[in-house]
Amino acid sequence: MDFPRITSHPDICLGQPTIRGTRITASTILKLLASGNSHAKICEYYPELEDDDISQAAEYGAWVISDRSIALP
Repeated sequence: MDFPRITSHPDICLGQPTIRGTRITASTILKLLASGNSHAKICEYYPELEDDDISQAAEYGAWVISDRSIALP
């Protein structure tokens, strides 16, 4: 899968995946979405983001977690 809006560089946010050209991590976007924030609200918080940035962060998160298995009680 290709995620052109998600980048990672060891000198930016300790290498965490970020939204291209920003220091906003994909995990920040995922946490905001998980907390019930809409795309519009997230764009209010971070006006440098576009709706497609948020969508791609969600897609990226889904692909990353699909590679992991977690034992649940």
